[in-house]
Amino acid sequence: MATAKSEMTNKILLSALAAGTLALAANPANADAWSFQIEPYMLGITIDGDAGIGRVTGVDVGVDFGDILDNLDLGGFLHFEARHESSWGVSVDYGFMDLSKDVTGPRGGVLDADLFQGVFEAMLMKGVGSGDAQLDLFAGVRWWDNEVEATFDPVILPGTASRKVEEDWVDLVVGARWINPISEKWSFLLKGDIGAGGADLTWLGHIGFRWRFGKSTELDLGYKAVAVDYETGTPGQPGYFKYDTITHGLLIGLVFNF
Repeated sequence: MATAKSEMTNKILLSALAAGTLALAANPANADAWSFQIEPYMLGITIDGDAGIGRVTGVDVGVDFGDILDNLDLGGFLHFEARHESSWGVSVDYGFMDLSKDVTGPRGGVLDADLFQGVFEAMLMKGVGSGDAQLDLFAGVRWWDNEVEATFDPVILPGTASRKVEEDWVDLVVGARWINPISEKWSFLLKGDIGAGGADLTWLGHIGFRWRFGKSTELDLGYKAVAVDYETGTPGQPGYFKYDTITHGLLIGLVFNF
């Protein structure tokens, strides 16, 4: 379900990221004080949870990795960090998926559903502590941009009908990340955050390892999960929307430091 809105959002976010990187790197006065990191990555994603749209509630939106490979129209993930020698820094992360899947409601009747899920994060970071291990505290925002379109059969509604919902919201989050070297080339990573705002609850968990195989390049291997519990409107009414999911899976990425 590639829409003009989702395509434009992706272009704006990626363009802003590239522009910010070039602006910082191009300033000679600040070049020596800043270090940068950019990581394109992939997720072997599974989505577990349920959604509600209008009079239809409890629709299973569970999608495993095989389903996503079969039904994915477009997707991508990118992480960027800029860190000052003062130990302050910023990070930006954006990932999106555009897919479709046949689903079934609690009484049957849902023929198919299209789902676009985009998650954008912007964080302010502060490194604390000393020694070889790196501990970062961070706070910022997580923006969810979801579009769900479902087609229902007469089991639920009088006549086949389609419902489309576009919902986006922002949550405030706080968290920490710990990176600990375990050998000359390997390091261990543990990251977590929690927040709320537009949603009742959101959280992230990430555990993994990084392997340095070049002067400034690392292989990132891990497992990542992002959850959200969002609800708006009154159940059973036309404006109702619920999205309670966990998006999780194996992560593999290439980290470029400069």
